[in-house]
Amino acid sequence: MIGLVCTRQYCRCLGGSMMIARKVFISGVAAATFALSGTSGVLAKDAYKVAIAMPGTITDNGWSQAAYSGLKAAQQELGLEFAYSELVEQPDQVEVLSDYARRGYDLVIGHGGEYQDAVQRVAKRFPDTAFMVNNGLGVGGNVANADFYFSQLGYLMGYTAAKMSKANIIGIMIAQEFKFTNDSVQGYKDGAEAAVPGTKVLMTVTGDWNDVAKGKEAALNQLSQGADVVWPTMDGATVGALQAVEEKKAYAVGLYYDAIEKWPDIVIQSAILDVSQNMLTYLRLSVKGELKGQLYKADLNNEAAMRIGTFHADVPEDVRAEVQGLVAKMRSGELKPQPY
Repeated sequence: MIGLVCTRQYCRCLGGSMMIARKVFISGVAAATFALSGTSGVLAKDAYKVAIAMPGTITDNGWSQAAYSGLKAAQQELGLEFAYSELVEQPDQVEVLSDYARRGYDLVIGHGGEYQDAVQRVAKRFPDTAFMVNNGLGVGGNVANADFYFSQLGYLMGYTAAKMSKANIIGIMIAQEFKFTNDSVQGYKDGAEAAVPGTKVLMTVTGDWNDVAKGKEAALNQLSQGADVVWPTMDGATVGALQAVEEKKAYAVGLYYDAIEKWPDIVIQSAILDVSQNMLTYLRLSVKGELKGQLYKADLNNEAAMRIGTFHADVPEDVRAEVQGLVAKMRSGELKPQPY
């Protein structure tokens, strides 16, 4: 069963040390449209209930859509019920999270590190509710975080981009500065320097995850400065950036999924962060009451959750071999990109 809520933005999740309590309540959500079998407007008492607030939409082909897919998969596998809020903006974070906790959801997820502060505030007021932040930092008590070793993939993407750049200028675009983006940017720069010392890396902060026009403008700006490989790391706004790359016949790096499938002419490689699989990892624990207030971090050794994608045909065989060699070194611990 799914309770659907359309408010505005949210977060990314998991972490801590003590067990997070699992309690079951009768629950509903204000301003929600429910699709519940025979529950007359409230969720079934015996089902584990999860709510998530997201920064984007469930059709953004990125971060938020991946979370929705993860919850759909968890619903099928675990029988849980869930509700979601789309496009939850910063002024509304505390209100949206509090409303879910007040209405008895067992686990409330902030889908993005930008919502860590709001989660910490709300968690103190609702100690019997478990909270998750996908891509957050703070853990402990009833707050956990699910994270990725972003600088690993950033390093690999930067290495590939630098090897493919004829101008020795590459770019990366982010929406906001926090752990996910900062770690990715640092890894990207370090990988580029390891591949071709002296490679110039342009970095743009767009200030918006979903504005397609802003994404396109940011990419065009970097391309006009001489970059011939760029990596947009936004959500819906990434589409605009990739359109610009396609128009200018440059190269791009994908994120979240194997983007060469949708952009076969321009994507040279992708950093696959399988949010759905990472969420399933902790939702399985949560439903059993075994979730702890700690950090659950995926790295390249967890291939279901984190991996690289398909190489473009233009990427030379020796570069492919070098990148795969770096992957092996990261998995063995020989190469440890920073920050962790």
